[in-house]
Amino acid sequence: MKKLSLITFILLMAMNLFSQTTQTQVKDLVSKMTLEEKVGQMTQVTFDVIGKPENENDGFPVDMKKLETAILTYHVGSILNTPYNKAQTVETWNKIISTVQDVSKKTRLQIPVLYGIDAIHGTTYTRGGTLFPQAINMGATFNPELSRAAGAVTAREMKASGMTWNFYPVLDIGRQPLWSRFWETYGEDVHVAAVHGTAYIDGHQGSDYSKPDKAPTCMKHYTGYGFPLNGKDRTPAWIGEKTLREIYLPSFEAAIKAGSPTIMINSGEIDGIPGHANYHLLTEILRDELKFEGIAVSDWEDIVRLYARDKVAASPEEAVKMAVMAGVDMSMVPYNFSFYDILLKLAKNGDVPMSRIDEAVSRILKVKIESGLLRDPYPQKQLISQFANKEATELNLAAARESIVLAKNENQVLPLKKDAKILVTGPTANLLQVLNGGWTVTWQGDDEPLYPQEKQTVLEAVQAASKGTVTYVEGTTFNQSVNIQEAVTKAALNDVILLCLGEKAYCETPGNIENLTLDQAQLDLASALLATGKPVILVLLEGRPRVITPIAEKAQAVVVAMRPGMEGAVALADILFGNYNPDAKLPFSYPRNTNGFSTYDYKPLEVYDGNVVNPLYPFGHGLSYTTFELSGLTLGKKEIKPGEGLEVSVTVKNTGTRAGKESVLIYLNDQAAQVSRPVKQLKAFKKVALAPGESQVVKFKLTDADFSYIGLKNHRIVEPGKFTVFSGTLKDEFTLLP
Repeated sequence: MKKLSLITFILLMAMNLFSQTTQTQVKDLVSKMTLEEKVGQMTQVTFDVIGKPENENDGFPVDMKKLETAILTYHVGSILNTPYNKAQTVETWNKIISTVQDVSKKTRLQIPVLYGIDAIHGTTYTRGGTLFPQAINMGATFNPELSRAAGAVTAREMKASGMTWNFYPVLDIGRQPLWSRFWETYGEDVHVAAVHGTAYIDGHQGSDYSKPDKAPTCMKHYTGYGFPLNGKDRTPAWIGEKTLREIYLPSFEAAIKAGSPTIMINSGEIDGIPGHANYHLLTEILRDELKFEGIAVSDWEDIVRLYARDKVAASPEEAVKMAVMAGVDMSMVPYNFSFYDILLKLAKNGDVPMSRIDEAVSRILKVKIESGLLRDPYPQKQLISQFANKEATELNLAAARESIVLAKNENQVLPLKKDAKILVTGPTANLLQVLNGGWTVTWQGDDEPLYPQEKQTVLEAVQAASKGTVTYVEGTTFNQSVNIQEAVTKAALNDVILLCLGEKAYCETPGNIENLTLDQAQLDLASALLATGKPVILVLLEGRPRVITPIAEKAQAVVVAMRPGMEGAVALADILFGNYNPDAKLPFSYPRNTNGFSTYDYKPLEVYDGNVVNPLYPFGHGLSYTTFELSGLTLGKKEIKPGEGLEVSVTVKNTGTRAGKESVLIYLNDQAAQVSRPVKQLKAFKKVALAPGESQVVKFKLTDADFSYIGLKNHRIVEPGKFTVFSGTLKDEFTLLP
């Protein structure tokens, strides 16, 4: 114990010394900088500003004159995005980043550029990179170790490419199923988002993100972005502060404690206040309460939009002042130097005090120093040999397998017999984009010819796994009938129909819809095939839960695959043919209808006076090819004191005939409180692997944080009283004493 304490002491001393050294270095740099250099550090432009037009690209997309203007004249401190909105080769990225940093070396103080990218499910903009399941799928794994490992691989491949700053993880909570960025979230639950988000940060950054294979993360989008009232991207949210603190802030608070050094601001507005002008959120809560010390970066063009769109500023000048004084440190301008020109003028006039400029610049420099950029800003070419290696691909396949939910399996129609005659049809059957979604190769992710053709679509994966005949008929596109009658005719010649429905790839505003119901062409295809009497297996490849109730009720099986990544088709085939036993669970409530949507942690009044909460598939739902039984829910004590914590244990047994994995979920209900409490809230989970007949006692420790909630005065409190603990159909009670 003494040895451990000594080691801990030495580590703390080393960390403190490093922190002091960084602070000294930051202070020294700031003291040497001109106002112009400081404002430049706060300016971020997109690649277009330094790039050649695509039709003039001669093999190297950087325009040297433009690049030198950006860095040497405007002192730009950060650049983002990919040339022509397309993935580039590792070699091209190495040349781009090396060239950018070579020019930064020509500046007076030689401060490197912080290059940002949306590597949201792997190295999205480097060709051949490892592209993992999207966050909604990672949430479905209920296995944060997969998120941790994915973070590590993504950081390594980013650094091999030369990019140094990842705009990820998304910590928004997915509670509006219409929202076009729903799939970028870990689902509807606060705890799941916090656990997976912090695991990802840990994997991506490690204990020191200056290491060659590590890089800083960026939490986004602070905060409430994922709950637009009308379901459309970048539209108003109505969220009271109590709900904001209960649902939408905790994942960010957890990520701040995990050490993420940057944060991106909500593009929308909450209760009439745009995120980029919200001093209460950006300073009073983020800085003063949550103690965040890193960079607050704007989202795309959102500072000028305070004037151009939101009309809370009377001029572009007022918009810049408003955002900077609210707490934004860096402006993703992104197409010009307008922010630089305006802020420079405001600072010279005294409209923005020098103290605020120095504060923002200090935060930016601190992250650059801690990233190791001042020591070595160049691509880590030694990592190229590990780029998209066998281990990364195997990890990707493992994550995809654990992310695909078997929602229905009537009469055990699955797994399929290897020699079954299968008709594969539907608009998502033979496309790679539907496995990945947006932020894949391109922003929207829907440019099919740019995808790596060596990867398999669902059709190709089923053909490769099957020992029988596989017939393909397209049936429909996403919104147009192609050959439905041919599909019906071919169905008669097959044993089973694999009906692949869902959505094309999309992202952000272009993905807005007004109705969760599937397009009519897909409904027509489903109706015609269900009428044949052949067993139908519905496979959903979609970014949000499109309403499929009439189809699901008649289909023999339903597989919710969402966006399982580049290895997703292989993983799906493994599940369909029984090579892998499905173990994913829904991280959201799958709606039965387009209206009447409720999350799993609904309030008691939602089931009072005839009200009903009745999702098609509930949060945490997911079937297996084996069976599990929970028993022996045991509480360490029936009465506990504040600060004492509560031990909870559950026995889980594999009562079936196949090895499998089961996620044990622990819920809590506060029986009486000054603010109405949800019927239950997830507080802990753990995934265990069990052989047939094997059982395991799974143990958890709940703390005061789990018993707390946001009280009448908008502060987190812990009250004495009775609580109920749930796991599956099991429950027990305990009392928290005064």
